[in-house]
Amino acid sequence: MAFGVFGAITGVAVAVGPVLGGVITSGISWRWIFFVNLPIGIFALAVTLLRVEESRQPGARRPDWAGFVTFSLALAGLVYGLIRSQPDGWGSAGVIGSLVASAVLLGAFVAIEMTTTHPMFDLALLRVPTFTGGLIAAFAISASLFSMLTYLVLYLQNVLGYSALQTGIRFLPMTGTIFVCAAIAGRLTDHVPTRWLIGPGFAFVGAGLLLMRGLAAGDDWTHLLPGFIVAGMGAGLVNVPLASTAVGVVEPQRAGMASGINSTFRQVGIATGVAALGSILASRVPGSLAHASEASFTGALNTILLIAGITALAAAAATLVLIRSRDFADQRAGAPAAAAPAA
Repeated sequence: MAFGVFGAITGVAVAVGPVLGGVITSGISWRWIFFVNLPIGIFALAVTLLRVEESRQPGARRPDWAGFVTFSLALAGLVYGLIRSQPDGWGSAGVIGSLVASAVLLGAFVAIEMTTTHPMFDLALLRVPTFTGGLIAAFAISASLFSMLTYLVLYLQNVLGYSALQTGIRFLPMTGTIFVCAAIAGRLTDHVPTRWLIGPGFAFVGAGLLLMRGLAAGDDWTHLLPGFIVAGMGAGLVNVPLASTAVGVVEPQRAGMASGINSTFRQVGIATGVAALGSILASRVPGSLAHASEASFTGALNTILLIAGITALAAAAATLVLIRSRDFADQRAGAPAAAAPAA
């Protein structure tokens, strides 16, 4: 029931967000899409402080600052290198230096997490297949469908000439489907194994992205409509049970760390996905994206839709293999799956 409510609220937010963003952008200014976060953030903070019960890990010490700094800098170097690869070239000193620095810092992060007493990322959790499958799913949903939204918006506005509000309205078939399927997935989580929601959900996402391909100069937005609906079905099925793959395989005292890692992989997916797909898109469009011809932009968009679709289908296969019901059953029986490796 809790995941059902969670899914419904998430669906409402996803459905309302693009339209509300279009209203604000078209009616006031694009700058207000940042200011609108202030009242929402204040309300969320107040509700959290007043109504959410705190959970603490016994024996927790100070934050893992070394892990935090090395991981953040590694991600920054990776994203910067991906972004600069198109204008500067893969062989440029800045791009090579950023990617090498990212790899070195990531290695340092792993070494720190393996040796520190209280790591921010307990690498022993990776021995639990369901937890690893959840991380793959968190990364892939952001790196595929949600990263593609950026470039689908560019297509609708820059190529087809729709306003921000008109663009938001045309995304309603996708967001509305996410809303409906998220509520359904929430109700099904007590009756259907998680793998049979997340795996098929990614299959729908991949199929939807591939259905969006085949764009040609002169096509209208309705070419995207079947893909919007199918991908929205998949995203609704994935998003709700995904949270349980993090918190459902650890003891409650470590739920904060587990859910934080899963959320971080979502953010890493969106950051690297937007950067990587954008670099590929720009490399296939002569000149700047703002002045690209319809034919060149749609051709490049078809390419990154294929890449995003393959990413989602690969995640479908991985999650079907890795996510296992017995990892959750271990916790309900009182022996958390992650407890033994951690000990």
